[in-house]
Amino acid sequence: MTAKRGRMKSLTAGRPPTARKPKSISRKATKNLINSLHLLEKKKAQAVAKGDQTAATAIDTEIAALGGIEKYQQASLQGQRLDRGGDSSHVLMEWLKPMDPKSFSSSGALLRMLEVGALSTTNACSRSGIFDMERIDLNSQSDGIKQQDFMKRPLPKDDSQRFDIISLSLVLNFVPDAIGRGEMLLRTLDFLRQPDMTRPSQLRNHFPSLFMVLPAPCVTNSRYMNECHMESIMNSLGYVKARSKITQKLVYYLWVRKSAPQSPLVTFKKLELRSGRSRNNFAVVLRGSSD
Repeated sequence: MTAKRGRMKSLTAGRPPTARKPKSISRKATKNLINSLHLLEKKKAQAVAKGDQTAATAIDTEIAALGGIEKYQQASLQGQRLDRGGDSSHVLMEWLKPMDPKSFSSSGALLRMLEVGALSTTNACSRSGIFDMERIDLNSQSDGIKQQDFMKRPLPKDDSQRFDIISLSLVLNFVPDAIGRGEMLLRTLDFLRQPDMTRPSQLRNHFPSLFMVLPAPCVTNSRYMNECHMESIMNSLGYVKARSKITQKLVYYLWVRKSAPQSPLVTFKKLELRSGRSRNNFAVVLRGSSD
């Protein structure tokens, strides 16, 4: 039985889109600006959901006062500078480094990668030479990045339009509600190829897959999420955790698609896993087949 996905929510309800070429801003200002805009966008989504247009308009004014999407994009691109730790895709490339280079080209074609929320055409994955890249973002600032909402992207007509890997780097956390995050994770399955047992074992161990990056507190300090719960959600979708890395700021995952989603699809509700006033409210709700 297929899960009821309901109405797909636009990503524009959460993560502010990209804008113009940035000027340099300090590390502290970068963090504060992104956090402030993220919180305001979340409050706006809640106001819109309640039908409170007055509150939504007031929040828009606050967002504009902070510089809006242009300042957000400036902060986002600043965070990808090498002296700030570089782009997140270098972690994925480190994980793939032990693989035999011949295994990538055994089929005579590059692996297809869809990068959602792309900010740059020169990140580690783009420079690797092993991926046929397709990059999308809500408001592209580059010829190499297509302006598109992942939640509105047309479904593939055949396997030639599917991908070996999808990147959701600091994307899921900007979806403004828990149900929307579950819908996004479920939707990745529509765009990934099925596991292929005829591929070399090194490829099967890493692809098809989802590369996902989140702020570490989403997993380490959330009231509604922890490592075990995240893994349970992903396992129910047919994903198995191949690699993970947690730093002070970020958590990186490589989830490999190994099987079909559970049928009927299990429901994961928003349940408290940790108590304490200092916890954040990051959550993922997955609506099962019976919901």
